[in-house]
Amino acid sequence: MKHSTTINYINKLINPLPPQSQANGKQVTNDTNSSEVIPARATWGSPLEFILACLGYAVGLGNVWRFPYLCYRNGGGAFLIPFFLMLIFIGLPIFYLELYIGQYTGIGPLQAFTAISPFFSGLGYCTLVVISIISIYYMIIVAWILFYTIVSIAGRLDWGSCENDFNTEFCYSGEYDRNCRSQNFTGSETKTYYLQDCISIGEICTMSGFQPLNETHCVNGTVPVEWYTGITRVLASQEYYNERVLGRGDASWSNWGTIQWHLVGTLFICWLLAFLCVIKGIKSAGKVVYFTALFPYVMLTALLVRGVTLDGAADGVLFYLSPKWETLLDASVWGDAASQIFYSFGVACGSLITLASYNNFHNNCHFDAVVVSFTNFFTSIYAGFAIFSVLGFQALQMGVSVDDVAETGPGLAFVAYPEALLQMPIPQLWAILFFFMLFILGLGCQFAGIEAINTAIVDTWPQLRKRYWMVTAGTCFSCFILGLPMCFSGGVYLFTILDWNTASWAILLIGMAECIAVSWSYGINRAIKDLASMKMKFNPVLRFYWKAVWTVIVPVGSISVLIFIFINWSPPSYEDYEFPWFADMLGWLVGLSTLILFPVGVCWALYHGYRGKELFTPTAAWKPAFKSLDAPRSDSIVTTESMHQGPFDNLGYVM
Repeated sequence: MKHSTTINYINKLINPLPPQSQANGKQVTNDTNSSEVIPARATWGSPLEFILACLGYAVGLGNVWRFPYLCYRNGGGAFLIPFFLMLIFIGLPIFYLELYIGQYTGIGPLQAFTAISPFFSGLGYCTLVVISIISIYYMIIVAWILFYTIVSIAGRLDWGSCENDFNTEFCYSGEYDRNCRSQNFTGSETKTYYLQDCISIGEICTMSGFQPLNETHCVNGTVPVEWYTGITRVLASQEYYNERVLGRGDASWSNWGTIQWHLVGTLFICWLLAFLCVIKGIKSAGKVVYFTALFPYVMLTALLVRGVTLDGAADGVLFYLSPKWETLLDASVWGDAASQIFYSFGVACGSLITLASYNNFHNNCHFDAVVVSFTNFFTSIYAGFAIFSVLGFQALQMGVSVDDVAETGPGLAFVAYPEALLQMPIPQLWAILFFFMLFILGLGCQFAGIEAINTAIVDTWPQLRKRYWMVTAGTCFSCFILGLPMCFSGGVYLFTILDWNTASWAILLIGMAECIAVSWSYGINRAIKDLASMKMKFNPVLRFYWKAVWTVIVPVGSISVLIFIFINWSPPSYEDYEFPWFADMLGWLVGLSTLILFPVGVCWALYHGYRGKELFTPTAAWKPAFKSLDAPRSDSIVTTESMHQGPFDNLGYVM
């Protein structure tokens, strides 16, 4: 790449940039009231702030509670091969594409996709719907985490107790097991905790209809089976999560239960903190990301150092990474790798375009995309060591397989790992570190989403820039109100429906549409020239790579993954609860709601007279944010010679 050397570029990261030439440092007047002065669009204080903002957005809970589980389930170390290939051929290309769109135009996704061609005028609105829904339900997870953080600080680690009012007779925990096993003497049968009592393994085998074999196995006929195969046991941490935190009780889709005020309180605190962090947009968020993006690595390192010193840690790590090469022949492994890329990178949501739109025009966003993408990749692997070293310790303490304690998603964060923390020395300290790390990761991911919603508002009504804090307050308060239904006893079911259908198959189509809009509608050669005008020129190999992935590989790969998802589609579920058919239909409607504005945008363009080539021709609004490069386009719909009268104003935006 023809650019300043990497060392010089890194040296520039910490130095603030001069005001960007896209009207920054200037005052813009409102068209409707020429006497009203509109503040100029902000820019990042330095390139490092932008990198950290992208890193804080991309590296989140999925790296800690989803990737390690997918890795061990899909062949351990062998899974790193399809995951890395999906990073190179899907994740990084879409990530860089969105940074290019935002930085080149200096506008948010709503206006950017309208400008690239009338046909794609609804695409930006699709990303806005996606990030709005995700921001609402994702903060619910952060609220759960904050509750655990608060009770950990208070020393109320009650998720290891079977003596709470909500506990059942099947409750057990590592502490209870350890107390029972301490009763084991030479020549006596091994005892464990079951049905609120210390019972021998042999007795449990008999109760299950098997024959005793040894302290770890029963015999089913002639086949050895684990002693806990035929019984029901529920971790105390799982009952605590369901009954104390969620207040699930006997709630169902038709019986929403009662509101859980402790969740309302933590949700309000989360949105209040988010509001304070982004109250001035990127000016305040750019300072906060130094902490939110970097501090989780300190916490993760502390957990890893402690984890690898525990007995059984090596077994957990080996279980995590031991390669099973035959799994590479399974299509589901490649599907999981692709889905994790979309889940972890946060692409196709408009947030990256928004963050990049505040960049200096000549910022090397190619370098940024590569650094953030690979940091995200290695963070996932790094987190897996921290997680599975502790799970290996837990499995050893409880006399079970690592496979029996490994979980994904909330099951890992709120059930398996908290239970393991209780068995470590000074459990309160490690609980605080773990949950505070998750809280910072979750909260940091929200900044870009809030900024995407705010930018859509202030770019549409620029006069609101001088009251940006009010826009931020309105966004945060609205999302808080919309999240309240998930604070009821049955709120976890609504959460599951939203999570199952929003950040899944729909964003594959949006990401594919983004690539088609740039590489086929706008033209891949034009895009490469735009990047060159931003001083990002590529050698022949890189040029071939970017052309190949944007024009062919990403669209074809996205469709392939989408087909695989639908072939292996299963309806949403939460533990043993089966959703009624109308709840499943609501989920499909949620997914379709993120796409419906695309055909609406096409119909809008057709209604206003765009036909044939005009539908796929950029408008006058598609122009470089750097003013010295801004010249009338001879190939745009709106030119200085002929203004197309339609749904676009004098900037080419939708009216």
